[in-house]
Amino acid sequence: MSKGSAVYGMTAGRTSRRRILRLAGGGLTAAALGAGLTGCEDPSETGGEGSIPPPRTASPEDGGKAREDGRAPAPLWTRTTSAQTYGDNDELVAVDGVVIASGDPLAALDGASGEERWSLPGGAIPGAPLLLGAGTLYLASGRYDGAVIGYAPAAGKETWRSHLGKEYRQPRPVAVDETQVYVIAEILEADGSSRTNVIAALSSATGKLVWKEQRDLGTQQNGVHAAVQGRHLVYTDFRKNLTVRDTATGRQVWTQKTTKTSYGPFAIHEDLVIVPQGRKLQAFALADGSERWSVQAEQFTTFREPAVLDGVLHIADSGRTLWALDPRTGKKVWQSTALKDAGAQVPRQFVRVGGTVYGATDLDEKGGVHAIDARTGALRWTFNDGSGDHHAWLVATDGKRVFALHGKKLHALPA
Repeated sequence: MSKGSAVYGMTAGRTSRRRILRLAGGGLTAAALGAGLTGCEDPSETGGEGSIPPPRTASPEDGGKAREDGRAPAPLWTRTTSAQTYGDNDELVAVDGVVIASGDPLAALDGASGEERWSLPGGAIPGAPLLLGAGTLYLASGRYDGAVIGYAPAAGKETWRSHLGKEYRQPRPVAVDETQVYVIAEILEADGSSRTNVIAALSSATGKLVWKEQRDLGTQQNGVHAAVQGRHLVYTDFRKNLTVRDTATGRQVWTQKTTKTSYGPFAIHEDLVIVPQGRKLQAFALADGSERWSVQAEQFTTFREPAVLDGVLHIADSGRTLWALDPRTGKKVWQSTALKDAGAQVPRQFVRVGGTVYGATDLDEKGGVHAIDARTGALRWTFNDGSGDHHAWLVATDGKRVFALHGKKLHALPA
């Protein structure tokens, strides 16, 4: 985790382009998907053809370490979980010695052994975000009672609770910092319908409301990605809005339209917010929204989700090129075509341990978890469980192990 990078963001709502594509791959018809599928599919993101061979893994005698022949290490353990995920990056977390995947019951497994530490029936809305901040796991209540609840991750015990009020529905935490939890909720009309929503800050000490601001008519409570950096709460949505608010007052500092809809997370580094917009990757100043730098991919390719790890911005594009950039300037650290050369899928979520960056792919065929040399972008190996499950891969790390979730299978890999 790089110094100055925001880490307490999530995705509110679960209806994303990735989910639509995965559901389509799972057998839903175009008629069932309706207009939501129209214009969503990008052929450049679908990857290679042909069937994937059985996963190449190291044998237990190798101690679970990656071998010199480029084969992936054998899992330290594999468990079947209650996971109910839609592929968003905040649905798998590793903290305080446990790894937790969004599901019902919400269960925490021991990171070292894979044994269950605690289980919480109805603890989270299916596919709910897992939002970590100040040693607390924040969740929208699985009882759908309008509560937002905080738990101690290691023990699964409730430590905090807040409620916006009966005039609001389905509050969802979107970001957290050291003192506040930020939520978005629908504003109920007299007839029980909702046409507007509110963004609010709750005290993480008392649960009391600090401030609330009604968002513009036409905005949605779903599809929001958010993060906090200092006095700035930053979020994007499906309506092409990029907005910054003051965390102390809720006052809107600035907002502007992006050129493309942001379906995934953005990145924050120091005083910049970095947003992929189709073929272009742009960095804006948090203070006033002015553009600081931009990078452009090749024609007919689009950037995926960025991540700043140990002071380096990592991102892939749909043409299977990996980029490592200086997040302050946008200058290239390295560029790699290793995925293209191997015919491998494009990662859209990254974590780093030591000299290796681990990237989780959206699609399974010729995908999985890629281990990438952090200095050069070379592809070291790819782990795939061979299940063929259509769910996206998710990845998290505790610094000692890399946890890979695929459908309901959770694997612990040696880092």
